[in-house]
Amino acid sequence: MDSSNTAAGLAGLRCLVVGGSGGLGLALSLRLAQGGASLTLHGREPARLSAAAEAVRYASPEAPAPKLLVCPLEPLGELLPRPLLEAARECDALALCYGPFVHASLAETGPADWALMAAANLAFPAALASEAAAAMAGRGFGRILLFGGTRTDAIRAYRRNAAYAAAKTGLAVAAKSIAAEFAPRGVSCALICPGYVDTEYVGGEFKAGMERASPRGRLIAASRVADFAARLMEGGMDLANGAVINLDEGLA
Repeated sequence: MDSSNTAAGLAGLRCLVVGGSGGLGLALSLRLAQGGASLTLHGREPARLSAAAEAVRYASPEAPAPKLLVCPLEPLGELLPRPLLEAARECDALALCYGPFVHASLAETGPADWALMAAANLAFPAALASEAAAAMAGRGFGRILLFGGTRTDAIRAYRRNAAYAAAKTGLAVAAKSIAAEFAPRGVSCALICPGYVDTEYVGGEFKAGMERASPRGRLIAASRVADFAARLMEGGMDLANGAVINLDEGLA
């Protein structure tokens, strides 16, 4: 994309979606493709990633065929794998939709859980976003979208997911810091904290519990969050630079 072109729009935008093979990442990829973006989809499983690419091509046959980047991230022995780092430095827009989850009480959360949550949900996305932002700043244009967790827009207590929430809460500092440092050079960054979203990753009693806790008694469609996120990436983020945005329908 021409670094001097900061107009709204997705057509021709080189977008890297980390965690693009499922859940919110896939929903966002579908929406970006519909807008004409040039996609690179990241995932850890070749078969799942190929299926995601096929879904993108089916939904948007006129869009460029997505590039696929198979790169497992767990265990995070190397914080920024080189193929992913290079792709992040080359893109115009980066969406970080990856983030493993530990649902357990503090007594049940061990040192390995804390280490994984801190690395995967804070150190990895913040470091990758920082590297991407520096490269984007050199070209004079870039947009970075981070995804936090439900209700992680502020410091709160959590009974069952403290390690995950602590890491995701820290992403607000990363988003605001990237915005402050790189805004003068054309780079925008924002953080979305979604509510209880309906994806293939939730089911059974866990899903039923989220439905009971949701303000409107049902989960949020992933496509609704993806549509809002895509509007940020096509230009809305430039005004909302550094914003932490709740998309939870008023979850208390």
